[in-house]
Amino acid sequence: METQHESCATCYHPRRTVCYRGYREMSAPVSGTEGYTDEAAELFRRYEGIPAADAHRAVLHLIPAASSRILDIGSGTGRDAAWFAAQGHRVVAVEPTDALRLPAMTLHPSPLIEWLNDSLPELACLRTRGERFDVVMLTAVWMHLDAQQRHRAMPNLAALVREGGTVIMKIRHGPVPAGRRMFEIPAEETIELARMQGLHPVLNLRAESSQQANRVAGVSWTSLAFVKGPTA
Repeated sequence: METQHESCATCYHPRRTVCYRGYREMSAPVSGTEGYTDEAAELFRRYEGIPAADAHRAVLHLIPAASSRILDIGSGTGRDAAWFAAQGHRVVAVEPTDALRLPAMTLHPSPLIEWLNDSLPELACLRTRGERFDVVMLTAVWMHLDAQQRHRAMPNLAALVREGGTVIMKIRHGPVPAGRRMFEIPAEETIELARMQGLHPVLNLRAESSQQANRVAGVSWTSLAFVKGPTA
């Protein structure tokens, strides 16, 4: 079996970031990841039980058919990264929670996936590499950022997508699970932040949760997508 490659980036302070490659460094706590370490085993059971194609049915038409560079921010259990890799895409899977990222590397071994320990809003270590991606995915991530963090994060996302590339977000609405940090975010706010960075909306779709327990609890999701226009 091919050895999994992990690039580690441990961000201890927003103005003092140290990036490590080639070995594992335990993560410092990251705002927005509260609760995920304790629930990691249950999250693997739940997320891996839902096919990625079903979870992303609303945006399938935005995923390139040809081999592309995809950035999966908040890659969690690695389900989506593995799905992209199975289609021939090269994936950078960003996940700051060790209890998710490290088992994901074992569960989804692929030479097409690079695992990165980094986090929003800065994505400081990823941005030092100067890469641009065809698709940037954020599934169940954006609502973990407060207003100030969202304003800081959007320019960083825009800088990571190539001209003509796509940013895809799936944002949760509804009751906040115990021990989690989430915010209610209107689609209009995110669309305006994106417009300011040259990201033009091509999808704004709200739907109820596919999971029965979540539907009963009043959970819904907004799928947003943006295409990066030419720079002036």
